[in-house]
Formats: sequence, structure tokens, C-alpha cells
Amino acid sequence: MTTTPDGCSVDLYLRLPAAGEPEIVHGAGPAAASILELGSGCGRVTHPLLELGHAVVAVDESPEMLAHVRGAETVSARIGDLRLDREFDVVLLGSHLVNTADPAECHALLAAARRHLAPGGRLLVEWHPPEWFDHVTDGPGGLLGDIAVSLHDVVREGDLLSATVRYRAAERVWHQEFTCRRLGFPELSEALTSADLTFGEWLTVDRDWFSARGVADQVPI
Repeated sequence: MTTTPDGCSVDLYLRLPAAGEPEIVHGAGPAAASILELGSGCGRVTHPLLELGHAVVAVDESPEMLAHVRGAETVSARIGDLRLDREFDVVLLGSHLVNTADPAECHALLAAARRHLAPGGRLLVEWHPPEWFDHVTDGPGGLLGDIAVSLHDVVREGDLLSATVRYRAAERVWHQEFTCRRLGFPELSEALTSADLTFGEWLTVDRDWFSARGVADQVPI
């Protein structure tokens, strides 16, 4: 079984469908937008975005993941190190990556997004809002396609939360451990500002997604 440097199973991610992310991105950006997808995996979100008419550059640290991406330009690189010398209408930072346990890594992710954002472009971010940290517990998390998802061994230590996600299909079980950091809105705003970004708006009712833009693009009040 092939796994990525962060412990993700390529076989698992080939089975997981998109869960509404392409529609959120499509609705938040211009038609036929150029999109830089940071942390694309094997194309779970990439492929629907292509079908919606967008030109996507898919970036992932894992060549094994990128080998399954079809129809998009692919770049194998650590996100924080990415320097393409190109700008995009939309930069996508999904999968709650901004909640990384390391504040320096969070800054590197946002800084990489900022340097690839075209003037007037939008950064679209999926995160775990503070309420998720306050209320998440062990237990079932629903279905993704035909795969049942559940959370186990939730441990809180200060602003960090660690747990194990179990994915179960009829004949297979996968486990993935993770640690993430709770960001309140003041901490989020500070992290954005440190990368020359400013908060835009919430993109979903549950505030799991938001937009940001370059400070220079901020509309004066």
C-alpha cells in the first residue's frame, strides 16, 4: 500500500469522492478561472473543477498522488517552497491545511498562496473553525461515497487537537492520525496579515470556507 510523506493512503484517496468542494470553488471565482490547487492529492477536487471549465495547476508533495491526476498540469513540490513565477485568478488551499500544528508552516502555506495570487484574485481556504475544536468528539462522521468515516482517540492539549480518522469500506479499513491547531478569528487574521493577505468573506453557512485577498486589493471603506 503506497502512502504519502504525511501518512495518507493513495489507495484510499483514489476512492474518496469530492464532497461539495468543487461547487464552492466554482461559485466563489470567475468563470473559467485559472486555479492553483495546493495539496491536490490524486485529483478528487481537481477533476470536477476541470469539468466545470477551469484550468487547474495541481500541486502536491507526493508524485504517487499526482500520477493519478488527469487533464491538469501537475507540480510535485512542498507547498511552502513553491515558486512558479506565475499568478492565478484563484488559489485553493483546502483540506484544513491552514490548521497545521506548526505556526511557521501555516505562514509558509499562506505566503506561498499569496505570491501566486493575481491582482484581484481570491484565495479560497477550507479550515476547522474554532467551534469544531470545541465540540468534536469520538464517533461516526458520516459517509464519503461508500466509505464510512469515524473519529477516534481525540486528545486536546492547549490549542492542539490530535485524533485518528478511520475510513471503512466493505472490505478495507484505513487509519490516519493527525494533529491540528485551533485558530480563533484574531489568530486567523494575524496569520493572514503576516502573509500580506486580508480576510474576505465566509463562503459557506457553517463557516468552514472563507476567501482572502491581497492587502493591496482591499477595497477602501
